[in-house]
Order: sequence, then structure tokens, then C-alpha cells
Amino acid sequence: MQNIIDRFISYVTIDTESDPNSNTTPSTAKQWDLANKLAEELNAIGMSEVTIDENAYIMATLPSNVDHDVPTIGFISHFDTSPDFTGANVKPNIIENYDGKDIVLNKEKNIVLSPSYFEDLLLYVGQTLITTDGTTLLGADDKAGITEIVTAMEYLINNPDIKHGKIRVGFTPDEEIGRGAHKFDVNKFGADWAYTMDGSQIGELEYENFNAAGAVVKVKGKIVHPGYAKGKMINSMYYATEFINALPKHETPEQTEGYEGFFHLTKIDGRVEETTLQYIVRDHDKDKFEAKKELMQKIVSDLNTLHNSDIFSIEINDQYFNMKEKVEPVMHIVDIAEDAMKSLGIEPLIKPIRGGTDGSQLSYMGLPCPNIFAGGHNFHGRYEYVPVESMQKAVEVICKIAELTALREH
Repeated sequence: MQNIIDRFISYVTIDTESDPNSNTTPSTAKQWDLANKLAEELNAIGMSEVTIDENAYIMATLPSNVDHDVPTIGFISHFDTSPDFTGANVKPNIIENYDGKDIVLNKEKNIVLSPSYFEDLLLYVGQTLITTDGTTLLGADDKAGITEIVTAMEYLINNPDIKHGKIRVGFTPDEEIGRGAHKFDVNKFGADWAYTMDGSQIGELEYENFNAAGAVVKVKGKIVHPGYAKGKMINSMYYATEFINALPKHETPEQTEGYEGFFHLTKIDGRVEETTLQYIVRDHDKDKFEAKKELMQKIVSDLNTLHNSDIFSIEINDQYFNMKEKVEPVMHIVDIAEDAMKSLGIEPLIKPIRGGTDGSQLSYMGLPCPNIFAGGHNFHGRYEYVPVESMQKAVEVICKIAELTALREH
């Protein structure tokens, strides 16, 4: 497992935070630091056809070692980290033989990772955990997935007795800002289907995800001197609260689970003269998703009518859709992953993704792409951690999927 630890740490200590306000691909120049390293590493372990294009998309091939026709399968992960929390100067902590007690991430700032709050920690008593130092995210989303794919390819190269068909590997930038698949060349990748290694807890296997949209609500006001403001000032921040309070109170991330959708207010930028509200809108059900967007537009219309003025405006843009529609016709690709897990003593946890992956967009681009666990927990924040044993199991699942695909087609 030391190989996994060393490789993972070498990745997470490179800052690859993406930027939703950038128009370039990748959205931040620093993503090239890891992208170039990965291309070099794929060459070093013996992969074929290693390419990195002008947008930092990386592809590589592990040739088939059987003499019969086998579908080409792919494994995909992203190397950017979320802009929601800093990924600069990551200092991983290694906790060996975890004892089930509180983990002090940062004594000076009294930042504690506790199983009394994050009860999933208790699943990993006796295992080796990699955590943050409490001041950054870790980057297991999705550098754990990259670690697992590279390690699995290296293992298959060094163990040619494991029979497999042609395998394609793909690493993408900017997944965390919804653009990871935008410039992914599906035809060049050339796989019949693929798997993103971008899930969380060991055993996760997902082929359903949210339909997703982003919404920006703008509220116009009027600024005048506050001492002479009566009947003249319009404070856009006060009016913005009317929109916020008009949405269903129980349909927020902190009050929903499973297939339940939500409205999530992610940012407020407010001044008297103008306030901007940024939302993400999510639902697994397409009809409910459309209804959520229609509700937001109706609230804007109703509030403008109430105030007899076009104070409110809204722009809504779809981001991605539920991959279920594209995966269900080829459910054998999910069955293979499930069989791989079961053969390794892993209980498959088949459930909907409360989020999205590159796979959701790739599935609509013609590359059916279920999602498999990468092992991490508490992504996008200071309490993120990953059990090394889960990463090891993910490596084994990749190898087993490759093996079972070759056997299934023989």
C-alpha cells in the first residue's frame, strides 16, 4: 500500500484548484503542473499512445493481451479540485491503525475530525487514513481516482497473466466547475463504455445522478444618501430576501437525501444598488427538475408584479442530466462492476449520486459511464479523508473489471 500512499501524496500536494470565472481550459494554469506529471508517469509505467492535448486532456492505452475480440473499456478521473475550499499547500496527515477516536487535525486552531459527527469514520477502525491538516481540502476528489487508475494500469502491466482487452485511460481538467467533459473527445477515446472512479465510500456503484442547472438572480435597487432616503432608496438586499424566503424551506441540501432534489444558495453578492444570488438546482426526476426551474421563474414574475417594477431578473442554464437514461439500455456494464466488487468481497452500494460526474455528460456524448467509488469522504472541505485500504480495493476492482470483461466476451 505504500506505493498508493506515495503516489496519492505526490498528486494532492500539487495545487490544481479550478476557477469557474475563467474562460480558459484548463481554467487555471496550475492544473498543467499535475497534467504534465501524469502524462510523464503514464509513459514511465509503460502505457501506450499517451497523449495530452492543448486543453490538458490526457489519454493513454493499455493494449489487449488476449487473442479474441473484447470491447474497449475506459477508466476516467479528473485532476482539478473544488474552488469551494482552498487546495493550496495541502499537508496530508497519515493516521495508521485508526483507533476510532477523535483525530486532531490542527491543534492550534482546534480543528477536530470526530466520529461523533462524522460517524462513517467508525467503518475504518484499524485502517490507515489520510487526512488534511485542517486548513485545506485533501483532494481525494478525484486524485484518489487518478491514483487508483494509474496504480491498476501499472499492476496489469507488471502482471500479464491477468488477461484483459484494450483499456483506455482518461484524465480531465475542470470537472469541479462542470466542464470536465466539455472538450473530451469521445471518438478519440474510442471506448465502448467507461467508468469514472469518482465516488465516495467503498462499494459505491452509481448510474443515476442529478439533473443540474445553475441560476443567477439579480435584484436591482436605488442608492441615495441614507439621511434623505425616505421614499427614494430601494435596498436590493432587503428585496433579495423576499426571493430567498419564497423558495420551499425544506428543499435545501441540508434537509434532503436520496432522490430528493433541492435549491442551493451558493453565493450572495449584495450592495444597496444591486444584489446577486447564485443558486444550483438539482433533482433526479426530470419533471420535478423542470418544475423547480419554472418555480424560480414564477417567483421572479410574481415579485415583479407585487412591486410593480422589474426589480428581479433570473437566468437559468442547464449543466448536466441524469445518466440513467443512457446507461439502462446497456446495464451489463453495471453488472460487470457489481460482479467485480462481489468477487472481491465488497458489498456493492448501488444508489443515486447526489451530484454529478464527468460520466453524466459523457453518457450523453455517446460514452456510457457509470461511477465507481474512489474511497474518500467529506469532499470539498477541511474534514476530507480517505482510507488507504479503500483505494487499494478500488485498484483491485479496476483490475477485476478488466479481467471479467475479457472473460465475458470469450
